[in-house]
Amino acid sequence: MKGWILIAVAAAVLYYLATKTDKLDEPIAQTEAILKKIEHKLDVMTGTQLIRIDKKKSQLLASIGDRLSSVELHELDKILSTPDGFNDFKQQYCQGNVISHPVFSRDNLQFICDNL
Repeated sequence: MKGWILIAVAAAVLYYLATKTDKLDEPIAQTEAILKKIEHKLDVMTGTQLIRIDKKKSQLLASIGDRLSSVELHELDKILSTPDGFNDFKQQYCQGNVISHPVFSRDNLQFICDNL
């Protein structure tokens, strides 16, 4: 019975540290970074990639394809080719008041962000 009480106390302390304080934020971030590196290495070692068909991305390409120049369309293909690139683009350019992109015009950037 003492063992169960000690486990419950340890779990309560960990829960408190993880939710109410910032003591475990850095170790959790480091662990997530290590796991991401491991996943990337496994993908590189196996030589395979998961191919996911996302209807939203293909619909975006279909709806904006005639609106973009060839350079902009090539840049959009590069962004949408990897999930990390897609997520980075959304975080960097589609949040807040970002109104410029090195390749996309302001109107096209707004249209892309609205449709993501």
